[in-house]
Amino acid sequence: MMDGAAIRVGGRSRLIGGGAAGLIAVLVVLLLVVSSCGGNTSSAADERSGEKKAKPTGPSEASVTISPDNGADGVATTGELAVSVDEGELTEVVVRAVDGEKVPGEITDDGTVWKPAHHLRTKTTYTVDAVATDDEERKAAEHANFSTLVPDDTFVGFFRPEEGDKVGVGMPVSIRFNRAVEEPETVERAVSVTADPAVDIEGHWFGDNRLDFRPEEYWEPGTEVTLRLDLDGVEGADGVYGSQHKTVTFEIGRSQVSVIDAEKKTMTVTRDGKKIKTIPVSAGAPATPTYNGTMVISEKHVVTRMNGATVGFTDGEGEGEYDIKDVPHAMRLSTSGTFIHGNYWASSATFGSVNTSHGCIGLDDARGGWDEKAAAAWFFENSVIGDVVRVKNSRDPETIAPDNGLNGWNMSWEEWTAEQ
Repeated sequence: MMDGAAIRVGGRSRLIGGGAAGLIAVLVVLLLVVSSCGGNTSSAADERSGEKKAKPTGPSEASVTISPDNGADGVATTGELAVSVDEGELTEVVVRAVDGEKVPGEITDDGTVWKPAHHLRTKTTYTVDAVATDDEERKAAEHANFSTLVPDDTFVGFFRPEEGDKVGVGMPVSIRFNRAVEEPETVERAVSVTADPAVDIEGHWFGDNRLDFRPEEYWEPGTEVTLRLDLDGVEGADGVYGSQHKTVTFEIGRSQVSVIDAEKKTMTVTRDGKKIKTIPVSAGAPATPTYNGTMVISEKHVVTRMNGATVGFTDGEGEGEYDIKDVPHAMRLSTSGTFIHGNYWASSATFGSVNTSHGCIGLDDARGGWDEKAAAAWFFENSVIGDVVRVKNSRDPETIAPDNGLNGWNMSWEEWTAEQ
């Protein structure tokens, strides 16, 4: 008898030695075990995949609180609006004014509190809708409405330029408030000035009722500038609230900078970097010299009256040293009375040779301004509000004050942006 075991391979029986037969037996047992475990695992997985987690029932544990209370009236425009949640996280908060304007705001990182990004408007009804979820993703919602206070006292800002204006490269955004501002930082946060193409723009306060904005250098021609006044609801002084909610857009035109050399008695007009004309002028006389410094044309008058008494030039009886009722082609350079204007009462030989004025810049002109070839007529027709006029080499030891007109360019950028 042969020692071994027979196995069938390919339809034939073959004899295997005893040692090999033992190994085969072990392998067969292992295969049966693995097969059995694998079958059980698949069956268990199938059973588990068939199971569904039970969905929790009942109301959400999240509890949403809206402040102020529903129906509240006379609500302050800052510090009172907030939404919070206990036992959950806020997923959505929508606050709208009665006219549909949405109030921006943010939910805190932990999801428990929402606050508005800025102040609310006065005399306005708001609705609040908030949604939160608990740990089981069950939703809770809350709705409320309230109305803000009606102020007893208000303030407004009178601004320049105005909607649709096209101005020169030196034109600042200038806002004058009709009431003294006691909270300048709060008011300034509610005013924004942006430009396209973008440029860094900063505000500067002159006293307590004037706020100007400008870039570091003159505006680039073609820039579109947008002023947004979100003053409604801003408390500028104790109990005094802003009442404006307005957006204004204007455009920067071509670049024109005119440099007056008071010693040489000439004005060189440069447009878009190219010198286009040199004009003889008559600046301030030695006793009443013209301010040095950079000035901006802020007004244009085809004809205006100039009386010395209005700017401190009077005779012994209190009358003005001069009173000219029909000064042609006048353009204001300062609040204190500096103009560049036509002069018909001096001979044409005066211009370019003698400084004779009380501080203004005179250009040759005809009475009534009818002569289109006169220097003053040409300059008037070729100038716009916001054009730059710079005076140098005047005998006046002072540079014009930055707030005397729209003349903030006489401050360095460091001075302009310094903390006030």
